[in-house]
Amino acid sequence: MKNILLMSWLVAILSGCATHIQGPNYQAVNPSFDLFAFFDGSVKAWGIVQNRSGELVQRFEVDIDGRIEGNRLVLDEVFEYGIGEGVEQRTWMIEKLPDGRYRGFAHDVLDEASGESFGNAFHWSYGMEIPVGQRTIEVQFEDWFWALDDSRILSRSYLQKFGFDVAEVTLFMERNEFVTDQ
Repeated sequence: MKNILLMSWLVAILSGCATHIQGPNYQAVNPSFDLFAFFDGSVKAWGIVQNRSGELVQRFEVDIDGRIEGNRLVLDEVFEYGIGEGVEQRTWMIEKLPDGRYRGFAHDVLDEASGESFGNAFHWSYGMEIPVGQRTIEVQFEDWFWALDDSRILSRSYLQKFGFDVAEVTLFMERNEFVTDQ
């Protein structure tokens, strides 16, 4: 009996170590977020990465050029780091599936990414190997995007290993809207 109580206590404690956001809670929140519409064109992003202690380990900017090709969104990302280092370039190929969900691929993503829209929120989940010192570790990314308006979004990514949050990424993204006089 003592072992069952100990195991139940451990399961309860460990299940609270990862962030679990409930997407349906955002279904009725406006403005709604359209992944393809937001990223069709040029987007600038500014971000930070914090380790599990909250210490800043990376600060970066990303130039994102997106284009729609049929039911596929192609995102070409170029990274520049102010603190730390990391990937310099990534290309995402994201498909909208008939059921309204999304799947995506990039050279450094393990298997495929999967996504789903919830009103003004979008959830994107994928595995990746990231460099840590002289080695790499496999982590799960749980990305959440929230539309602030038609031109700006805020994103929080939770990097998880063995069900624990090990780092967090905060990103602010803004569409580059160029108006030309003709």
